[in-house]
Amino acid sequence: MLNTSTATQKTAASVALGSDQIRTLALGGMFMAMNIAVSSYGIPVPGGHLYLCDAVICTAAILLAPFPAMLVGGIGAFLGDMIFYPAPMFVSLATHGLQALVISLLVHRKAEEQRKRFPLTLLATLIGALIMVIGYTLGKAFVYGSRETAIIGIPYEAAQSLLGVVLSLFLCFKCGLIERFEKLQER
Repeated sequence: MLNTSTATQKTAASVALGSDQIRTLALGGMFMAMNIAVSSYGIPVPGGHLYLCDAVICTAAILLAPFPAMLVGGIGAFLGDMIFYPAPMFVSLATHGLQALVISLLVHRKAEEQRKRFPLTLLATLIGALIMVIGYTLGKAFVYGSRETAIIGIPYEAAQSLLGVVLSLFLCFKCGLIERFEKLQER
């Protein structure tokens, strides 16, 4: 007869997550929820809206490893669009996922000196902003079937992505979010 308690213990032990994995899952879930939440509210500007999801995506990409950052950016933006404005949801999935992945890959390259961290992060987030503007311009041209509609949106996409860059750098460097995150990782 099988000893089911021993088999159950081995199964539970084999699927148990380590504390680092649980922390990454929790932080990724928190950033994804924030991404979805800020997708629901746009700052009205003449001729359109600016959304704060880029600030969340850039912040997550600066702090998280590439794969979790990509999930936060892509799936979070996809779900936010699916709930509030479904037309560009697949554009958001691809564009914000790629944006977060590239930022995180660049940021997590080891800088030889701590003082090189800010310039590297600034460059990475600006490249991510460019990916976002190009991705949304091409995506909107495809979704709406009009190059003109996509071109009209370029200034708003650029403003939104640059706002995201500024806010994420402010949060991470000026407000000390990176140091707090690193202390959390040490536990």
